[in-house]
Amino acid sequence: QLRLAEFGGALVQPGESLRLSCAATGFTLANYNVGWYREAPGKEREGVSCITRGESDTYYADSVKGRFTISRDNAKNTVFLQMNNLKPEDTGVYYCAADWGVTTAQKQCSPTYNNDYWGKGTRVTVSS
Repeated sequence: QLRLAEFGGALVQPGESLRLSCAATGFTLANYNVGWYREAPGKEREGVSCITRGESDTYYADSVKGRFTISRDNAKNTVFLQMNNLKPEDTGVYYCAADWGVTTAQKQCSPTYNNDYWGKGTRVTVSS
């Protein structure tokens, strides 16, 4: 069975950190471009951060630049999203997605990009 699963969402206070994990089952995530997206109530889906296969290209939305870091652990077949200095506006459901195609990280982070696989999401709530 081919699937992605996100882990690590939680309720945290502003200024705290979280690390989200995106784990693949049934396929090798290192061979795919991977993106993190988030959906918040009343807002459109936003591409937060993406990384191409081979880690040659990464992209961060302006809203998270300097605070979030995307990385791979190929031995664990996992992509991480380290989120520091979290803000209430970071609240939402975070999804990871994998794409087999040839693209740039910025293009994959388009909210309408047609990824091959999606996880079911993990909820992040930033509130005091």
